[in-house]
Amino acid sequence: MSLQNKTLLGPPGIYDPSFISSSLSANCTLTDAVRYCNIKQEDVIHTEPVKGHTSFKCPTYLSTGNPCLDFFFHVVPDTPANMVVARLAAAWAQDPLTALKLVCNLRGIRGTGKSDREGFYASAIWLHENHPKTLALNLPSFAEFGYLKDLLEILYRILNGPDCWLKSGPQCRSTDSEEDQDTRRKRKRAEDACRALSRYNADDQYQFLHDRIAEFFAELLAADMEHLESGKVKRLGLAAKWCPSLDSSFDRATLLCESIARKMFPRHSDPVYAALSDKHYAYRVRARLRKEVLVPLRKALNLPEVNMTFGRWESIDYSRVSSLAMKRYKDVFLNYDVVRASEFLDNVGAGGVKISVGALLPHEILQNAYKGEEDELADVQWKALVDDLAKQGKFKSCIAICTNRTILGKAAEVSAALGLLISELSEKPWKGRVITFGLKQKWYKIDGSSVKDKIQFARDFGLEGCDVPGPNIVAVFDEILRVATEGKLPAEKMVKRVFIFSDMQFKRDQPGPDEITDYEMICQKFEESGYGSVMPEIVFWNLSSSNSTPVLGKQKGVALLSGYSKNLLKLFLEMDGEIIPEIIMAAAISGDEYQNLKVFD
Repeated sequence: MSLQNKTLLGPPGIYDPSFISSSLSANCTLTDAVRYCNIKQEDVIHTEPVKGHTSFKCPTYLSTGNPCLDFFFHVVPDTPANMVVARLAAAWAQDPLTALKLVCNLRGIRGTGKSDREGFYASAIWLHENHPKTLALNLPSFAEFGYLKDLLEILYRILNGPDCWLKSGPQCRSTDSEEDQDTRRKRKRAEDACRALSRYNADDQYQFLHDRIAEFFAELLAADMEHLESGKVKRLGLAAKWCPSLDSSFDRATLLCESIARKMFPRHSDPVYAALSDKHYAYRVRARLRKEVLVPLRKALNLPEVNMTFGRWESIDYSRVSSLAMKRYKDVFLNYDVVRASEFLDNVGAGGVKISVGALLPHEILQNAYKGEEDELADVQWKALVDDLAKQGKFKSCIAICTNRTILGKAAEVSAALGLLISELSEKPWKGRVITFGLKQKWYKIDGSSVKDKIQFARDFGLEGCDVPGPNIVAVFDEILRVATEGKLPAEKMVKRVFIFSDMQFKRDQPGPDEITDYEMICQKFEESGYGSVMPEIVFWNLSSSNSTPVLGKQKGVALLSGYSKNLLKLFLEMDGEIIPEIIMAAAISGDEYQNLKVFD
């Protein structure tokens, strides 16, 4: 399956004279899909360790002094695409391989990263424009960090624009006749295919990426066909699931099915093809791809989505339903297959069956609990999440400080979820405890058996602090010192590590030296209180996009993390030894899966 055949025809519709018009021709030109990739990084970010202020006039650094660490700490799910690629450009200029690993760390969904899909897609498009060989030749690794579908999404966004899916949604009901609507649909399909064909023929970089994706799918499908024919069904991968179906939206917009079919069934593989015109050859191999490859493989995979589409509820194997699909379709399963679905959930709750939670983020599990609703599936998934992490260790002498700024929206939910998770993984006496920012710093003891009961504290402190303009980190540590000094706490009993979940937009109620950052002030207060030798390690966990940077990259006793995923918590389970931001970043991208990444241009 070499990259020898560079021919693509596209569907017959693009050759129909009735659909060739000036507007169609205009749509066939190269799109401005990566318009944000040319932004000047010096206009939007700092790479030197200069000081500035938070949005509440509190002194802070504006960079760690390490562009790669800035990317690791500052890129979060709400970071605008132009800022993502500006930080990536700066990181790449410093260390290309580390920057490439950090891009994959953004996507890692199975214990390998942050599950930040949009940041990853923005980075991949920048790579295509600036380092196309590196993107195209690392596709297997990219798929390993996420899904095979990511490769289709990247190709689609390069063709149609980086935010093309963000614009999708419910459409207004058309008042056109059925015939007019059908004509418009045909024209839209022809325009999509024409755009893909024009880009393929005119852009060598795009053609190389397109062919590499097609070749990768063809190789995986061929391997799975060998497994199927030899009866090794359990060894089947998911290439057939994620491969575009013929004439699907992805296929019409990218023409990938034709390319995959040509690579699976090249002309030299069958003497019959020699006498066929290219048009009939393309038609024949596309049909073979569907009938001889995709249909039997999907049948063997027994995909829940396929069974749902055809109403074959009795055929669904709930133990093979992914964590995201189970959360999304739980009510559907209980509606159409109540006996079997209920029995499965009961068995999971009783511990008889293990349920997957790998791709779910903590705050996603708790969505119904935030609304005050009971959710048995959430209880089961949360317990599975805690148990999975607990097998890797416990937090020794740790406490979480959670933001209660409801203005942050989802970030506040993430803060509550991660804070709750740390409290459940901590050893006594810190188990089940968190501290919140607010009008008055408050310690919370989390009680309750269900996640709804446990997350009630988050709703309560969220309401209490909804008018607080910014978190006062110094006041929180003042409270820790107050409890310690009033209780005459021995130095060896001081909490060893503090996780701070926040947007890093700190403020102060009492003015201090303008040149002193909050972290420096906290260190001074611990010295003055006699606890300087046991100053806790601080993990600053960023949840919102900004330039505020609490410390520099080489600061001992501190870690700088970001994002909504629980995966980075694994770095601290049973962890001993001193922590430093740059060392923690290096540890986050040190797994075996990162060693396969290579820079080619």
